[in-house]
Amino acid sequence: MSFLRAELAETPTNAQRLFLLYYNGILVDLVVLNLFAEFSENVEVKSFSISLLAALLLQLLLKLTIAVEHKVAAFFKKYSGGFARVLRYFCAWLVLFGSKFVILEAIILVFDEDLRFHGMWHGVITLIVVVVVMLLLEEAVVRLYRRLSFRDRTAGNTE
Repeated sequence: MSFLRAELAETPTNAQRLFLLYYNGILVDLVVLNLFAEFSENVEVKSFSISLLAALLLQLLLKLTIAVEHKVAAFFKKYSGGFARVLRYFCAWLVLFGSKFVILEAIILVFDEDLRFHGMWHGVITLIVVVVVMLLLEEAVVRLYRRLSFRDRTAGNTE
């Protein structure tokens, strides 16, 4: 099994890293969404294909949300003072929280009855829980990936 040797691995390009980041995000979203659909009464998915398309849509909308939040934070970072700081955090929270309503509306618009979130506030709370779990798991996988890289570098230095 010589093809599994670490020294044969190529160093990934930035485009490859970006692809892996989104690929990881979509797979994590897909797994989380399907686990919630299987084990929770509050998430209803008609088919695997619908959940795959939903994972793509969720990944796109979550990345858009984070980009908007960063732009809003950067706008307020230009100003100094306590009030600007409070506004920065409040607006960031507003974007992050408000985006869940937009995401839920987009899901309803695109998938109609094929994908449903039930529960408090017409499923918004369930959606927030699902999205938080998705983001936490994505971050855990990325951290594991980075840690493996660090281990390889430190192991290479000791030889």
